[in-house]
Amino acid sequence: MNTTIDAITLETTDLAAAKAFYDAVFGLRDRIRLRETAEPSEGFRGYTLSLIVAQPADALLLFDDATAAGAVVRKPPTKSLWGFGGALEAPDGALWNIATSSKKDTAPASRAIESVVLLLGSADVRRSRAFYTERGFAVRKSFGSYVDFDTPAGTIGLGLYKRAALAKSVDVSAEGSGSHRIVIHGGADAVDPDGFVWEA
Repeated sequence: MNTTIDAITLETTDLAAAKAFYDAVFGLRDRIRLRETAEPSEGFRGYTLSLIVAQPADALLLFDDATAAGAVVRKPPTKSLWGFGGALEAPDGALWNIATSSKKDTAPASRAIESVVLLLGSADVRRSRAFYTERGFAVRKSFGSYVDFDTPAGTIGLGLYKRAALAKSVDVSAEGSGSHRIVIHGGADAVDPDGFVWEA
């Protein structure tokens, strides 16, 4: 398996609305793809996506743009021990964190995104970690129920987190069923222990 995530496809029941939102707010066409689906999906889909930016003003700008375009606030942007950020739910149901490790602004606000990170919720982090390491992913850091894989700079980052803890981090219930409504592109076709689909 290739250890680079080339892109992510988000599946939605309203392709036109999702396209309008992502084009207007995040502009990530090279990394985020969209396709229509009729597969049912209820509640938490088991993953979050994070946009990492340089400073709080950038996070606020993207957050305000997203809510103006129809996203629902799950966690208002605020300072924390690790930096600054908040969480929201896009109109298609995907959960996004917008965050920075910086607590101070050093430049005018910008929509520049430094990196995108996919965090997968796992019922058994040890088992999922083994699945990915057996396929060539190297662990950059790991503690408790969290694993961060060492992915190349400029590509989509990948991590694992206990499903219940991941849901709590974006202030939603961990309950959910049906399709994850996400496909990860990179390497050979595969399905991980939690049902996340990889396609070449």
